[in-house]
Amino acid sequence: MNDQNENSVMFGLLKQGYQTVFMKNWPIWLGGLLIGIMSVITFAWARPWGVAGGLRNWGDWFFNLVGIYHHQPVSPLISTNSILTLGLLWGAFGAALMSKQFAIRMAPPLELIKGVVGGTLMGIGAAMAGGCNVGGFYSALSALSFGGLAMMVGLFVGAYLGLRYIYWELEHLPSGASGGSGAKKKKNAFNWLDVEPYLGVAVFIIAIICAWLYTRQALTKIGGLLLCGIAFGVIIQRCRFCFVRGFRDPFMTGEGEVARAIAISLMISILGFAALKWTGLRGEEVYVTQTFWFGSLVGGIVFGFGMLLSGGCGSGSVWRAGEGQVKLIIAVICFCLSTSLFKALIKSSEGFTSLIGSRVFLPNYLSYKWALVVLFLVLCAYYLIATWNEETDKFIVEI
Repeated sequence: MNDQNENSVMFGLLKQGYQTVFMKNWPIWLGGLLIGIMSVITFAWARPWGVAGGLRNWGDWFFNLVGIYHHQPVSPLISTNSILTLGLLWGAFGAALMSKQFAIRMAPPLELIKGVVGGTLMGIGAAMAGGCNVGGFYSALSALSFGGLAMMVGLFVGAYLGLRYIYWELEHLPSGASGGSGAKKKKNAFNWLDVEPYLGVAVFIIAIICAWLYTRQALTKIGGLLLCGIAFGVIIQRCRFCFVRGFRDPFMTGEGEVARAIAISLMISILGFAALKWTGLRGEEVYVTQTFWFGSLVGGIVFGFGMLLSGGCGSGSVWRAGEGQVKLIIAVICFCLSTSLFKALIKSSEGFTSLIGSRVFLPNYLSYKWALVVLFLVLCAYYLIATWNEETDKFIVEI
């Protein structure tokens, strides 16, 4: 085989690999598997995965900048919370460019208002529950926190109530519930889709350079977390993985695909977290939210209702914002501001702080073995009920 043929074969293989990774959506189950593995890797590297903490850091920074807060927050460029959330946005943006799915997508006025209200409610719920669907539920449950289970219940209740509202809206305000679309392409206009993959490559190269610069400044942990966040962004964007579907779809369409993926993902993450904590490599109290039961349950309900209005959970809103969806960009901004303000309100009142709840680390009451057994039984029940509901439509809410 001559050099020309070898180059042609290599080019064909690279093109096929690119199309497989970026031009076809990945299976949802694969997303759950990879998220679970990345969750354990992130915890082993430095800290658990979270989203709301980063958004709150951005809100704190903004309010300090305009003079409302007098305390100096940790810089978003070195805050571990901020870096993970920034990485999620960065990775989703790069993956959207690589897959030619980035576009500024406007939404009707009513949808934009729902983005404001939904984002604000998610911020309030996250402040109460000690995190969003990631920190307050996924990572908290992985950390063997009873608060994670309480928020799981709250998310189901909030999603159900949110779906009831959306059905009411469809009946009474049908014209306002339509979705937005991308900007209309003008005749003979420059086709940005042809350029997007090259911009995506540049985005990822810049990310690698930034991670290297962190290591040069003796901030290796931060650089590693940036890459972890980017990995989450790529995985979630390519799988179209949004936790809201795991709590909404059983009531709306009966589909259990995302619910099953969440259950599998959590089983992997729980095992990894338990191993790291049991061996003493990570502290037992890490990410055991001090929100059981009121904060986790009520915060979960508020957050669940808000994510139905927004059309995205905490992580889902961020990666969709990375795709250019204006409604979710607005939701993320409102999330940042409201979670910062409400967290400050909670901290300002001893009574409110006490009401939110306390830490409950399950192995302190059940031992590690039985804590794992209980959580796995809950997740197996979640998996099986979602599958059964998919066949029977038992829990579907009628309009």
